[in-house]
Amino acid sequence: MSSILTILTLLAGAANLSTAFVTNPSVPKSIPSTTACHAQFDSSSLWNRGLNFGKSPFNFYLSFERWMSPFPEEDQAAFPEIFSLPKGVYEVDLDRPLGIVFEEIEVGKGLYVQELVEGGNAERNGNVKVGDNLVGITAVKIVGAKYERRMIPCRGFDFDTMVGAVSSNDPKWGCDGVVILLERPDEADRAKVDDFLAFFEPPFDTAWKQQQ
Repeated sequence: MSSILTILTLLAGAANLSTAFVTNPSVPKSIPSTTACHAQFDSSSLWNRGLNFGKSPFNFYLSFERWMSPFPEEDQAAFPEIFSLPKGVYEVDLDRPLGIVFEEIEVGKGLYVQELVEGGNAERNGNVKVGDNLVGITAVKIVGAKYERRMIPCRGFDFDTMVGAVSSNDPKWGCDGVVILLERPDEADRAKVDDFLAFFEPPFDTAWKQQQ
């Protein structure tokens, strides 16, 4: 997709796409509910299954700090590395349109910041850099009359899936903007970032991995 079409799509906010966002599986089905390096930390309670969809303290992502706040202090003391973003990963909350020209790293897989729109929201924010990799994005999932907003790992997303995630962050679902996680390649350890992202990966027995 050309840069011009990318800009036009993001400026338009992709309003024609459904807000009933569905993630594309990006990890093997054997992934456990805990991350590889933190196997003693059970993250299964973060996910709502069946009729519990949309009912837990983790049903709406605003920021990493606020999303992790329900955990008790003893968890934070025992697993301090889980309660902070990895080195070289930045969380940015942007209004739509984002003002970012994303390009695919490989055909159909992965996105990076190719350019910032002059005067756009990302440029004014000051925390987004050309060359950053998009590794996480908030998305809204709707099931019946209920919905959730989650931070979803997106290292394996193609362009259209990313645009669908951006579009799902609609004000009618209480979203003031879009929260993204960016990896700065020259600062980050990719293996550690991937381990961190696994913490946010939806299990396959949740609505987030089931086509509607």
